[in-house]
Amino acid sequence: MSMTTIDETALNAFVMRAVDHLGAGYLGVMVSLGSRLGLYQALAEAGPLTSQQLAERTDCAERYVRDWASSQAAAGYVEYDPEAETFALTPEQALVLAAEDSPVYLPPAWNTPAAMWSDEAKALHAFRTGEGIAWGDHDPRLAHGTAAFYRNGYRASLVSQWLPALDGVVSALERGIAVADVGVGHGHTAVLIAEAFPNSRVYGFDTHAASISESRRNARAAGVDDRTVFEQVSAKEYDALGFGLICFFDALHDMGDPVGVLRHAAEALTADGTLLLVEPNAADRLEDNFTVVGQTFFAASSMICTAHAIADGGELVLGAQAGPARLREVLGDAGFSRVRIVAETPFNLIIEAKR
Repeated sequence: MSMTTIDETALNAFVMRAVDHLGAGYLGVMVSLGSRLGLYQALAEAGPLTSQQLAERTDCAERYVRDWASSQAAAGYVEYDPEAETFALTPEQALVLAAEDSPVYLPPAWNTPAAMWSDEAKALHAFRTGEGIAWGDHDPRLAHGTAAFYRNGYRASLVSQWLPALDGVVSALERGIAVADVGVGHGHTAVLIAEAFPNSRVYGFDTHAASISESRRNARAAGVDDRTVFEQVSAKEYDALGFGLICFFDALHDMGDPVGVLRHAAEALTADGTLLLVEPNAADRLEDNFTVVGQTFFAASSMICTAHAIADGGELVLGAQAGPARLREVLGDAGFSRVRIVAETPFNLIIEAKR
């Protein structure tokens, strides 16, 4: 390439953009360490603190803590007072970094890119051969990171906003119906529904044995194991019990035959039953997804969602950014004639479907 064709301003701007993203990767390691060591929590509870005070409160070595805190201040993740030489969290930073029940709490989500790096050799093989990577074949941090990324958002919105947006579903749940959570993962959504509606019984289905075990543990911890059932079974093979509500929480696009899966769901619903489909938020045109969220979801899709769908048969690989038009088409092919978007967040589309 001739250097005379290079626009130096554009080059320098892109280099700094790339370095910014590289820095985010370094920062993620620090965020995970800060969370696991209790550094953020200590700052939220007792800040402002010097590095020595922070180290003492967390039983860590001060020299390590000093560099950690400096990295956080450089990134704008904590505030630094140069006169007092102290570090502190603003209330907004604390919600993201220290408040484990906050809907915007993010530190555990760094497990997902950590797992992606760990699985790089598998991804190289998949890209070159077209083969899939099953969910259970990934680094275990993937399941934990994914569950943690979505858990608090579900907790903030599912019972208070999404279920009430569905036609007649809350009253049916209050009376008592059978609910299926397909692709249940670690069971957070199933537990939320069981907690809110004790007259209903929730069945969680997943092919991943470790996730089913985690679901059962979470249900026991929440005291709802008497009205939840978790079974290791595929999304096309669970018993059609006559469910009043069937839910897919960020799971359908990971499945290799989404139309077949939805057809099975249609057969498993009662005549007046409802399907709740929660999928990653995306626009229909590729170029309208060139955002930070789109960047993240396309990357995750290439190594996780697409890879699992291919491993699961790959009859139709939706990927993590299918968009509403494609989802409507898939639902229609499966026999759902009434489809509407009832809510959305920066990360999710919430869709109601009826036969």
